[in-house]
Amino acid sequence: MDIAAVVGLLGAFGLIVMAMGDPGPFVDTASILIVIGGSIMATLYRSTLPEFIGFAKVAGKTFGGYPDKPEDLIVQLAELATIARKDGMIALEGQEIKNKFLAKGISMLVDGTDGKLIRTSLERENDQMKSRHGAGAGFFEAWAEIAPAMGMIGTLVGLVLMLGNMSDPKAIGPAMAVALLTTLYGALLANVILIPCAMKLKTKSGMEALNNELVIEGIMFINDGGNPRIMGDMLGSFLDGKARERAMAAMGN
Repeated sequence: MDIAAVVGLLGAFGLIVMAMGDPGPFVDTASILIVIGGSIMATLYRSTLPEFIGFAKVAGKTFGGYPDKPEDLIVQLAELATIARKDGMIALEGQEIKNKFLAKGISMLVDGTDGKLIRTSLERENDQMKSRHGAGAGFFEAWAEIAPAMGMIGTLVGLVLMLGNMSDPKAIGPAMAVALLTTLYGALLANVILIPCAMKLKTKSGMEALNNELVIEGIMFINDGGNPRIMGDMLGSFLDGKARERAMAAMGN
């Protein structure tokens, strides 16, 4: 689980509730239906049903754990390269590999798949992952655009109700609440939930894409029978200074 995402979300809402004092006056069913229900339906309208269902799966990555550390992947690739160089590709079969993308590449090596085909297959899978996550982030961004607009629609509805019942003092309060709270709900939904979720998903997608690129180059290096130490130096160029130092230290370079 992404602790930072959970703490950030709960902390943001906690501070807002503390500022409210008594949250009771800030709860209005009609406003919730207009903003949340309306924005969900409008977002569904702009998508296909399979896309909408698939979005829910991608959205789970927002609060899921981070991808593997790239320096750990480099170390594991170097270990696998050492095994393959000493005992042949078949010795890689049965090695414990938790990263699914790396496991697929190693499986193709063990099966004797042509190197060009391995690269093409892995690159396509990486592209599909980036496209899928990009669509998920785009879904969040589209929803974030719609939510404040639904809040404004709710505000107009509330004002119309209020102006239409000026003769009834009891009706003015609820109508005014709808008018103001829908704007508040739209701003909260967009800026506290949806936009941060889109940014988080883009960040994790970029990290996973980098990992996959490391794996592809590492798999190709193993396929060519390269020196594991040289591979470590080569893959380390993908990382920033500290991450590269950790990888080199773990490999004994």
